Amino acid sequence: MSIFPIVTYDHSGLRTPAEPIPENNDGLPEFIDNLFDTMHQAGGVGLAAPQVGIPLQLFVVDADIMTEEEDGTKHGPGVFINPEVTPVGDEEWDAEEGCLSLPDVREKVTRPYRIKIRYFDREFQVREEEHEGWYARVLQHEFDHLKGVLFIDYLGSFRKRLLRGKLQNIIDGKVETEYLVVAKNADR
Repeated sequence: MSIFPIVTYDHSGLRTPAEPIPENNDGLPEFIDNLFDTMHQAGGVGLAAPQVGIPLQLFVVDADIMTEEEDGTKHGPGVFINPEVTPVGDEEWDAEEGCLSLPDVREKVTRPYRIKIRYFDREFQVREEEHEGWYARVLQHEFDHLKGVLFIDYLGSFRKRLLRGKLQNIIDGKVETEYLVVAKNADR
C-alpha cells in the first residue's frame, strides 16, 4: 500500500489534459490500488490520477456514503479508465462540491442531473452506464480532472473573487489537511 501526496490547486498538473491509458499497462493494477488507498486515507469519495500528479485518464470513486441517502442505491468502488461522459436530457441541478485538491473550498456548482458514461473498468472491459443525482455529480467532477478542469471553473467571476483569499492560503501552504499535499506548484 502506498499513499500518494495530493497536488493542490496551484499545481500545473491539475490543468493539463490527461493522456489515454493503453490496455497493456503492467503497473496499472497497483496504481489503482494506491489511488483507492490515497482516496480513503484522505476521506474522499473520488480521486483522479492528475490529482496525484499522474496525467492519465483514470479515476476511482467510492461514493456510496453520498448516494445511499438519495435512493438507497449502492454502486460500490468503481474504476474508470479512459472515460467519456455525456449529459442525458436537459435537467440540471445545483449542489455544493469540494475537492481534495482544494482543501477548505466548497461552492455550489450547476451540473447535468443525468449522464451517460462509457469507460473501461479495472479488467479493461468496456462499460456503458447511465447515472443520475449524486453519483453522476461525482463522476462528472472526477471526469473534469482528466480535462484539466476544476469545479471552481464553473463559478462566476464574483464568486471566484470571493475565493481569492482561500486559494492564496492553499498556494501559501496555510491550509491544514489530514492528508499529505503537494503545494506551490511543486513537481513530483
